[in-house]
Amino acid sequence: MDQRTFAKVLRKNMTDAERLLWRHLRAHRLCDQKFRRQQPIGPYVVDFVHFGARLVVEADGGQHNGSSNDAERDAWLQGQGFTVLRFWNHDILQNIEAVLEVVLNEIAKGAPSPPAPLPQGERGGDRT
Repeated sequence: MDQRTFAKVLRKNMTDAERLLWRHLRAHRLCDQKFRRQQPIGPYVVDFVHFGARLVVEADGGQHNGSSNDAERDAWLQGQGFTVLRFWNHDILQNIEAVLEVVLNEIAKGAPSPPAPLPQGERGGDRT
């Protein structure tokens, strides 16, 4: 099965934790940030991605505990410039606010600082 078809299957069969997290991430609901779900990136399909912040968010069940495949996948994604955040499903289900706070903090790390205002009199249009 190709990546796009596989991603569609994953979208239709999301776990409870993925559904809850998506409810908060979709449609710019998290501080107007844009996320995509079950998105192919290279040879992988990630649970959620914010391309602007180069951030991947994964919801993991018990099958991911100590997975060498996950370590290889994370290393590849990091090599492509992505930061990978992994959360256990039970953490998402029991403490979604803390999970969302971690995600927002990570996005804020990559956000450029707003430009400092020019001192009075050095603005281009202030001629009297």
